[in-house]
Amino acid sequence: MSIETSIASIVEGETGQPYPYRRVELVEPDWTRFPGWKDVTREEWESAQWQRSHCVKNLRQLRELLGDLVDERFYADLERDQAERATMSMLIPPQMMNTMAPHEQPAGPGSLTEAFYADPIRHYMIPVFSDRRTDWPSHPYSSRDSLHEHDMWAAEGLTHRYPTKVLAELLPTCPQYCGHCTRMDLVGNSTPTVDKLKFLGKPVDRHAEMLDYLRTHPGVRDVVVSGGDVANMPWARLEEFLTKLLEIENIRDIRLATKALMGLPQHWLQDEVVEGMSRVAGTARARGVGLAIHTHVNHANSVTPLVAKAAQAMFDAGVRDVRNQGVILNGVNADPHAMLDLCFRLLDGAQILPYYFYMCDMIPNAEHWRISVADAQRLQHHIMGYLPGFATPRIVCDVPFVGKRWVHQISSYDEVKGISYWTKNYRTSIEAADPEALTRTYEYYDPIHTLPAEGQAWWARQGQETVHSV
Repeated sequence: MSIETSIASIVEGETGQPYPYRRVELVEPDWTRFPGWKDVTREEWESAQWQRSHCVKNLRQLRELLGDLVDERFYADLERDQAERATMSMLIPPQMMNTMAPHEQPAGPGSLTEAFYADPIRHYMIPVFSDRRTDWPSHPYSSRDSLHEHDMWAAEGLTHRYPTKVLAELLPTCPQYCGHCTRMDLVGNSTPTVDKLKFLGKPVDRHAEMLDYLRTHPGVRDVVVSGGDVANMPWARLEEFLTKLLEIENIRDIRLATKALMGLPQHWLQDEVVEGMSRVAGTARARGVGLAIHTHVNHANSVTPLVAKAAQAMFDAGVRDVRNQGVILNGVNADPHAMLDLCFRLLDGAQILPYYFYMCDMIPNAEHWRISVADAQRLQHHIMGYLPGFATPRIVCDVPFVGKRWVHQISSYDEVKGISYWTKNYRTSIEAADPEALTRTYEYYDPIHTLPAEGQAWWARQGQETVHSV
């Protein structure tokens, strides 16, 4: 369904507005509705250790959890995807698993099958083969490292892409693996279709090299500390890195990237983590450094009371802000109502600021999730005016070799072939001597199935030898 159709098909609320705002109270879904968790106590559920040790990691464990509530055809669909399409291995914490089909009550064998097929969180956390497109499962220009972050490593795992900020990938693992992961080249376990790259250096050596680089490059003021996910790093080691980072005079902003604030909020509620964050935040505040957490929530159903409690714990510890950077995914949040529901749930329920929504990157087997630049522009248009200005997310396209660009910053656009052209106003770390870096245009490609017949036919005529000369 297109964005325009989605808007037109929904009856306006009693306010007469296309989107009827109503505050929704957060609810933790009943985890005992799943057979495998029928005896799990609240104390166990709220334990980070229990959550980590009961993650769903494979088809066998999913069967043990759901039993016959889901038909065999779903399991077979999933098994085929794991063997033929998946770029990420399966890893879902109970907290995240529990937000799938949250309002459905089991009523016998197969009763949750259709709900699971339709569920938006399942759609990107447990992709099945029938989700994927068969005409264009991957775009001809898709690549494992679609943003060329590795090409811009100043030290192993330290991407210096923007003039004043860097990305520090401290580790290659997460508490959960999302099907659309833009770092699928490095993060997580290998799958039958993707042999993952590995860091070569020891963590202590890599981290030391990162810090050395930052000490000798005073033009860098902002560090995104990520991975993977910093929630998978033992707190003592993360605190040690952050403490050393705070000693570097030129560093003025630190952002901790963790989807686990939503997927495993129990981690951020542990005494060790809360107390440690209080120490780090106190040091940051004393030195005039902004310390924030950036999380990754893609659907309103993910925002539960435990997520709000974890966010509040971080505020109480002294973190300046908690912001959300989601990804626009077809079948999950790529329409105005789903997007606004998510933004208000974040803002009203958990005081998490809706910050960015990225267009899904051009990685292999992701075409069923991606939308066109034109649809992203329409989505931005339809969400304007409802949220406070400071909490209205910017929808951005992360253009290869360019970086984040608001979707309306496009230079020119061939909507028939689905090729958009972009310019930039700075050089990345691999273009220091390139005199044309600031004058050339850079391309981004819409999903081919979203193009008019003429455009689809044009791409179909391109052979493997000629497609790269576009």
